[in-house]
Amino acid sequence: MTDNTTQNPLATPSAPLTLLGLGDMGTALARTWLAAGHPLTVWNRTAAKAEALVAEGAVAAASPAEAVAAGRLVVLCLLDDSSVDAALEGVDLTGKDLVNLTTGTPAEGRARAAWAEARGARFVDGGIMATPTMIGIPEAGGYVFYSGSRALFDTHRTTLQVPAGARFVGENPGYAALHDVALLSAMYGLFAGISHAYALIEGEGIAPKDLSPLLSEWLGAMGFFVGNAAERLTSRDFTSGVVSSLAMQVAASGTLLRTAEEQGVSTELISPYLELMRRRLTAGPAAHGGEDTAGAITLLRAGAGAGAVS
Repeated sequence: MTDNTTQNPLATPSAPLTLLGLGDMGTALARTWLAAGHPLTVWNRTAAKAEALVAEGAVAAASPAEAVAAGRLVVLCLLDDSSVDAALEGVDLTGKDLVNLTTGTPAEGRARAAWAEARGARFVDGGIMATPTMIGIPEAGGYVFYSGSRALFDTHRTTLQVPAGARFVGENPGYAALHDVALLSAMYGLFAGISHAYALIEGEGIAPKDLSPLLSEWLGAMGFFVGNAAERLTSRDFTSGVVSSLAMQVAASGTLLRTAEEQGVSTELISPYLELMRRRLTAGPAAHGGEDTAGAITLLRAGAGAGAVS
């Protein structure tokens, strides 16, 4: 659920903040806040990475404790969850507002929220849906998922949306990471299919640049599956209005596998999904052949065995 409420009238365009972590993403974030006129205190384990930002107006802190003490809003953009532990060990967080943009899992987000609250801080976890080159460029379409303390988000929304769009997805601190990973997982699945398609034409008289527009057009047309699957998973109706049945899809999958074999291409990128459809077709006593392929999603939950039926 995307949040579209108005900004906090108490937030100011020049609100100060602290940023821990100056990798590629952290540096991009820092530059956008500096360019927008925000007083910025920075810290990085390798101090030399702060030098260019200091030249642009940032204040470099000698330690995480010094950086955190500089202001109320503290943004973390570190390597991983254990890096957060290492950086903030022994640091007084009383009264601080922590925004964690370090990549992590939903469980890590929830655990970090409890950890922060036990130390007297408010907490919001974030999932960045952008590359460093998209930060600070609104037309690039990047944004950040936020979840956790709604009060913290409302207080600092004006500042948080400077580098990229800000989308609040719930007070469960794990939801930002969950949305982040869900979208990234879909992206990698898409990349896998595209990679397999290009591998099939390798060594043939078909140029990748000629296949490229056809791939883009076809994948765009197949985008209907996103909404279709959502509706069917909500209603649990996998049989009404089916256009291409599971039985037909499974039967046709043999052609994909034989073609790959003929072309000398590994099926490792597409076999798992084809096998999932086959499992759904044969699962349990009920007939699933007339279903939409979205029914196969029900086998993916942890503990769903080869014969599980939903």
